[in-house]
Amino acid sequence: MRVRANRLREIWASGGHAVNGWLGIPHGVAAEAMVQGGWDSLTVDLQHGLVHYDTAVGMLQAISTSPITPLARVPWNEPGIIMKMLDAGCFGIICPMVNNREECERFVQACRYPPKGYRSFGPTRANWYAGADYWKNANDTVITFAMIETKGALDNLDAILSTPGLDAIYVGPADLALAIGEQPVGDPTSEKTLGEIRRIAAAAKKHGVVAGIHTGSPEGAKRMFGMGYQFATVLADTALLVNAAKAAVTAAKGGEAGAAKGAGPY
Repeated sequence: MRVRANRLREIWASGGHAVNGWLGIPHGVAAEAMVQGGWDSLTVDLQHGLVHYDTAVGMLQAISTSPITPLARVPWNEPGIIMKMLDAGCFGIICPMVNNREECERFVQACRYPPKGYRSFGPTRANWYAGADYWKNANDTVITFAMIETKGALDNLDAILSTPGLDAIYVGPADLALAIGEQPVGDPTSEKTLGEIRRIAAAAKKHGVVAGIHTGSPEGAKRMFGMGYQFATVLADTALLVNAAKAAVTAAKGGEAGAAKGAGPY
C-alpha cells in the first residue's frame, strides 16, 4: 500500500500556491465545517488556539473526511508534542519562536526518523491515515515549517534557512512586527515590516525553502503570493466566524456589511 501523498508538496513542486485554513475552535464539528471551504491544507493551532491534544485528534479525523492536508502548529519547540501530533496523522508541523540554527535543527530532527533525526517510532493514527508504509516514507512526506517571527530569527535568517531537512518557513507577521518595533496587524502596510517580509521571502528562495505566512484577508494572501510566498493562511476560524456574524447582523439592520478584517489569534 502506497503512502498517501502530501498535496502541499505536489502543489509546490508544480510552482503553485497553497491556501491554508486555521483551526483554533476546539471541536471536531467546527473543523468539519471548515473543511467545507475546500482549503489546500488546514492547521490545528495548539499554540494560540484553544485546542489541546485530545481535541486535536478529533479535529484531524474531521479533516480526514476530505483530501485537505492536515497540519498542526505546536505550542513550543518540544519534541514530545511534535512527535505526538505526527503520530496522530499530521502531515506537517509549524514550530513557533525558532531563533537560531540550533533550535531549528532540534525541531527538524524531532520530525524525522533515524538516521535523519531522533523521532521515536509509533505512528499510531498516522498509519491509518497515510498507509501501512508510512514509516518508510515519513521523512520525505512530513513538512517542517520553522516560524520566523523574532529578532533572533531575523538576525540568524540564513543560518536557519540552511538547516538540513527544513522544508518551509512560516512568518508570523504580528510577532515579527513587534520584534522590529512596529504595531501587530494581520495585513501589514508599514514599509519597515513589508521590507522584512520581502527579505525573508528572498532568503527562502535562495535556500530552496518554501516561504509561508499568515494573512488577515484573501487580498492579503494574494499580495503575499505576489511577493514570492507559496503558502498563505487566511485569517482563522474564530476570526471568520466573528466577521461573518458581524456582517450578518449589520446587513439585517440595514447597514453595509464590511469586508473581513483582522488577523485573529494566530
